[in-house]
Amino acid sequence: MTETQQSTALDTLLEETRSFTPPREFVAQANVNDPEVYARADADFESWWEGWAKKLNWDQPWTKVLDWSNAPYAKWFEGGKMNASVQCLDRHVADGNGTRVAFHWEGESGDVRTLTYADMLAEVSKVANGLRSLGIQKGDRVAIYMPMVPELAMTVLACARIGAIFSVVFAGFSSTSLKDRVQDQEAKAVVCADACWRRGKVLDLKVVVDEAVADCPSVENVLIWKRGDGIGTAATGDPRDVYWDDVVVPQPTDCLPEVMDAEDILFILYTSGTTGKPKGIVHTTGGYMTGAYATTNLVFDLKPEKDVYWCTADIGWITGHTYIVFGPMANGVSQVLYEGAPDFPQQDRFWALIEKYQVSVFYTAPTAIRAFMKWGDQHPAAHDLSSLRLLGSVGEPINPEAWVWYLHHIGGGKCPIVDTWWQTETGGIMITPLPGITTTVPGSATTPFPGISARLLDEEGNEIKGAGGGYLVLDRPWPAMLRGIWGDNARFEEAYWSRYPGIYFPGDGAKRDEQGFLWILGRVDDVMNVSGHRLSTMEIESALVSHEAVAEAAVIGVPHELKGQAPVGFVILRSGFEAGPELADELRKHVGTLIGGLARPEQVHFTPELPKTRSGKIMRRLLRDVAEGKAIGDTTTLADPGVLAGLQADYEKGDS
Repeated sequence: MTETQQSTALDTLLEETRSFTPPREFVAQANVNDPEVYARADADFESWWEGWAKKLNWDQPWTKVLDWSNAPYAKWFEGGKMNASVQCLDRHVADGNGTRVAFHWEGESGDVRTLTYADMLAEVSKVANGLRSLGIQKGDRVAIYMPMVPELAMTVLACARIGAIFSVVFAGFSSTSLKDRVQDQEAKAVVCADACWRRGKVLDLKVVVDEAVADCPSVENVLIWKRGDGIGTAATGDPRDVYWDDVVVPQPTDCLPEVMDAEDILFILYTSGTTGKPKGIVHTTGGYMTGAYATTNLVFDLKPEKDVYWCTADIGWITGHTYIVFGPMANGVSQVLYEGAPDFPQQDRFWALIEKYQVSVFYTAPTAIRAFMKWGDQHPAAHDLSSLRLLGSVGEPINPEAWVWYLHHIGGGKCPIVDTWWQTETGGIMITPLPGITTTVPGSATTPFPGISARLLDEEGNEIKGAGGGYLVLDRPWPAMLRGIWGDNARFEEAYWSRYPGIYFPGDGAKRDEQGFLWILGRVDDVMNVSGHRLSTMEIESALVSHEAVAEAAVIGVPHELKGQAPVGFVILRSGFEAGPELADELRKHVGTLIGGLARPEQVHFTPELPKTRSGKIMRRLLRDVAEGKAIGDTTTLADPGVLAGLQADYEKGDS
């Protein structure tokens, strides 16, 4: 099938797939299939969350479910005590499930390991003992800079086991980014890998760590795990360097877990933000574990005794924290963990892994889905994906075309899709379908998770009821919510709670349709004000992608002397289509026809690639820098920083 034929077929599917009702057989076996769950949770949200907390193992029960008297500083399950690693490991082994596979790990170069829950408990205990031997105690901060290997998950859980506050830094960030995070938290140790593989190349991680910690006096030790036989920089003579084989491997395989208060800090995870220094988002133990456990169980409908679950995120992001480590492992499910890129050595790598490990629940990002579409339908078609029963989407709003392609080409037209909205700050999924209840529509995250209250407000804080658009807010606390910004309470209050006092503002806009479903419009700074009208970049991007010539699109708002702001589009074409002024004009008219004249892009620029983070998010902030002729901001999160040079050159020439 040619690219044009694929596009025509997708248009037909999009026309035919106005909604998706979960199959009867899926509903019958779903963990929740009673629509009344929403009303019950809403009527007494504290009892709802308490019910989920009771499913975990506590060393001491709580005396109060929620204390919101010092808003915006919440306390959940006050007086309760538990250990997060026990929820993920010990209780499954104690229940007789130690032989269940925890991780099917596959390295990019094809090396394979299988680890059971009993294996993970033993290895985590060894890492925990090793950290204690280095003097790490409860409350100490440990920065972790490792690729997607089991040792990363082990280190996270080992820190939780001894009460050390861990902070995973994505192993792709620059030495400056790592240094900033280590300095901000005053980390006592850094745990790193010497190197990793990416698209067949060795990336030296230790050299990045060396540069970072040279200016970090708080760091007493750098614990180095060697990837294979050690493919990166070894010790540099720094007396702080110690090796995994010396510190961890000889340790005993049992470690008494630290008893943690529900409100003790579990981890710090830094978000870059658009400007200024990174924000260290603080999450605590009891509430976070409750939210992670509950949302993973219901959103992904997990059946631990038979499901194989795969979330393609990196543990360096919040998605990997909640939906690789803590949520799925608390539920005791088997997972796939993959080190490499989705297109190496071939563009069918993901589908080959799904077939090999019989993955049943698959959770990935819209930008990845659009890349799969661009690479061609033939790749998933070459593999048996019949093991899949549920699909998920995370990271940014998914456009309807990608949603429909995902449903039919990956899910065989039978798998419910859970399109999830949440943030680092929320700790877990906030808005999502429930796959055994919700009849979904392409592109909508649908409704708040049970127990979550989301509203739409206008500029003045008035509620928008019924159909309409506005600022998305969460107007009551939830267990996995952030507890602050590390060392900066003033910034915490200003960033999230100042626009509407006492109400959490995530910075996103949304609209509600006639049936009450929510459509996430993206960051408020990704909403343009064109001639006094608010337009979402996502809506314009979806319109562009609906054209047969377009594989992917990003839209930004640029200053305009008459309109205030005007849309500008950056477009990746499908093969078989040629860039030029005529096609640019056709695309502009196409958007105008679908949305209206106000949404018609002022310019359309063609590009072979868009600036994306390694987790697949389009960096629209950098596109605005290009369009406005500004100095390019921080590019350390980009998968390919070289993309920007070509974009700048084309933009300056005015190619469109």
